[in-house]
Amino acid sequence: MGALERGDDGRYRIGLRLWEVGSLAPRGLGLREVALPVMEDLYEVTHENVQLAVRQDLEVVFVERIAGRHAVPVLTRVGGRFALHATGVGLVLLAHAPAQERVLSAPLRRYTDVTVTDAGRLRRCLADVRRTGYAVSDRQVTMDALSVAAPIRAPEGVVAAISLVVAHDRADPVALVPLVRAAGRVLSRALG
Repeated sequence: MGALERGDDGRYRIGLRLWEVGSLAPRGLGLREVALPVMEDLYEVTHENVQLAVRQDLEVVFVERIAGRHAVPVLTRVGGRFALHATGVGLVLLAHAPAQERVLSAPLRRYTDVTVTDAGRLRRCLADVRRTGYAVSDRQVTMDALSVAAPIRAPEGVVAAISLVVAHDRADPVALVPLVRAAGRVLSRALG
């Protein structure tokens, strides 16, 4: 049926037919279509990784990504999932999530030595995200990356987040925050 394909390495991957069905999902498709031109602009200005994500229950789901050719490698992929508490987009989505207490009451996975796993500290971080309108995840997923993320709002609230992921050693969050927040505002206006 084409739902799965076997690669040269013998491993199975999603086939073209299953990909086609998945691409018809209205939630990701409309958002992706609206967001892609803004993401491309953000990429052209920075030549860094640009990511778009939504929350599904207690995880981040990446719905689009533009990878910078010489940018820091990232662990995310389109359709991939990640914990809410560690990534920039996850922090933005968690800060506005009704499920926040469920995440904070569960054990939080440590990805690096600086991943925030203390519920009290994370609660203060999320309050800062709501107050400032952006999140910075500095070396919380890998020791070489820093992410700056901003919310994307629709009439029903925060529906997605956009981020830049850059190499920690050349990151300047002060310069990146206005770019990412502006992208989030443009997309929020486009969504109504």
